[in-house]
Amino acid sequence: MNVYAKKSLGQHFLRDKSIAARIVESLSGNTRDTLEVGPGMGVLTEFLLARPDLVTYAAEIDRESVAYLHTHFPALTPRLIQGDFLELELEELFAKPVAVIGNFPYNISSQIFFKVLAHRNRIPEVVCMVQKEVAERIACPPGSKTYGILSVLLQSYYHIEYLFTVHENVFVPPPKVKSGVIRLTRNSVQTLGCDETLFRRVVKTTFNQRRKVIRNSIKGITGDKPLPPNELLTKRPEQLSVSDFVALTRFIEIS
Repeated sequence: MNVYAKKSLGQHFLRDKSIAARIVESLSGNTRDTLEVGPGMGVLTEFLLARPDLVTYAAEIDRESVAYLHTHFPALTPRLIQGDFLELELEELFAKPVAVIGNFPYNISSQIFFKVLAHRNRIPEVVCMVQKEVAERIACPPGSKTYGILSVLLQSYYHIEYLFTVHENVFVPPPKVKSGVIRLTRNSVQTLGCDETLFRRVVKTTFNQRRKVIRNSIKGITGDKPLPPNELLTKRPEQLSVSDFVALTRFIEIS
C-alpha cells in the first residue's frame, strides 16, 4: 500500500532515511512523551519508535496515512491519533509535558507555531522541518530583514537553534524550496513582565508596518496622543530585541 502526497494537505514525503534519523537524533530526550505531527508514511516514526527513551504518539489528519501507519507500525497504533494537530486538546491528551516533532506542512507551519506558543508550558521542546525561509526567520537575531513576528514571539519563550538545511531532491514530490530543521527549547521565562496581549499586538502591528518607525506604526494602538521621548520610538521593528519589545509595551502601558 502506498500513500500519495496530497497537495491540499501540503504533503511532501521525506524519502532520505539518513536525514530522518538526523532529525530524530536532534530531540534531546529530556521529555519522554513525544508527539509527531503529520507522520505521513512514517519516515520519522521508524526512528522515533526505535528510541527507548521516548514514548511516541502521532497525530495524522490523512486517513490514507493513518491506515498505512496502522499496517506498517503496529507498535504506534495505541497512540496514533487521527485528527488535526491544530484542533487537539493537548491538556486533555497529555497529563505531562510533551515534546513535538515533525516535518510540518509548509502551508500551516505558522499556525502550528502559534499553537505551540499557546501551549508553551506543556511543550518544552520542538524539533521540526519547515520551509528554509521560515526556519531562518524564526532563528535569526534582530537586525535582519528576515526577523519578524514569529521571531519575536517564539524567541520570547524558546531558545532557538537552526540545525541544518535539507535540499528539495530528498522529497516526493520535491517542493520548490529548500527546508530547514530547527530546535526550540523552552527557556525559563514564565511571564514577560508586561501585558502579554498588548505585547503581541505591538509586535504584530509594528511588523505589519515594518518600513515605518515605531512612533508612526503604533498610532493604531496609542491614537493621536503625544508620547514622551523614547529612543525605541525612533527605530524600526527589526532593530528591537525581545527585551526591547517588552520595554516598548511597558512604555505604551504607562504613557
